[in-house]
Amino acid sequence: MSVYFLICDLQVKFRPAIHGFDHVVATTSKMLRFAKLMEYNVIVTTQNIKALGPVDPSLDIDSLGALCLGTIDKTLFSMLTEEVTDRIGPNPSAFVIMGIESHICVLQTTMDLRKRYPDSTVYVLADGVSSCNPHEVPIAFERLRLLGAVVTTSESLAFQFVGDASHPKFREFARLVKEEKEQTRLAGQFLIPTNNIQCTAGNLKSSI
Repeated sequence: MSVYFLICDLQVKFRPAIHGFDHVVATTSKMLRFAKLMEYNVIVTTQNIKALGPVDPSLDIDSLGALCLGTIDKTLFSMLTEEVTDRIGPNPSAFVIMGIESHICVLQTTMDLRKRYPDSTVYVLADGVSSCNPHEVPIAFERLRLLGAVVTTSESLAFQFVGDASHPKFREFARLVKEEKEQTRLAGQFLIPTNNIQCTAGNLKSSI
């Protein structure tokens, strides 16, 4: 499976402005550990680094080694610049997006991914994205679903990708889940709007 983790604009200067920024960073850090375990490629972007500064230093990008295909600066809101697409190989099976902001860069990245790679699945982590204003997030989630993206949680997606307790790396994975358990709980409680869950549950019920 050819999977790309896309880390969007998690820069130090955004910390005071973004709702739950530290929780987004914590979820992303966990998923970087998962990417390293599963040997998935990672692409990181920054938005106008001269003005907005570097990626948050608590994200251990260097530990990924060759799995990190680059940290790419941009002015485009979408992550899908020419420099980024040059790093994506043929026939990617899935993209996993984390970062900010849900209703701008995450949304526009998803739009471009769906156009350019229509056969690939785009996952957006509900406990790994946010915006300056919390009310933007559930609206962005609805738009993302309409685009064909799968809005899910970090733990759900990780278990989906591992798939089987007989997986050769399951023991290491289970240890990672245990070590991150409390932060996973906190990020989900803080970042995932209750009204979004209720709305989704209502939509599912009405479709049955």
